[in-house]
Amino acid sequence: MKKLITFFEGSYDEIKNKVTWPPYAELQSNTALVLVASLIFALLIGVMDFVFKNGMEVIYSLAA
Repeated sequence: MKKLITFFEGSYDEIKNKVTWPPYAELQSNTALVLVASLIFALLIGVMDFVFKNGMEVIYSLAA
């Protein structure tokens, strides 16, 4: 149990005193960038899924 308490104390000390946190404005811009990139990636995957689904339906209808 002592090791666990020591681990959490060390983790807290590192987060509080040794980590360099970005300024709020930079955090906002990076968050917006990740959000936009995620949406673009999701749309790309959605389009690929739509094309693949319809392509497979055409192939299956020709084979049947």
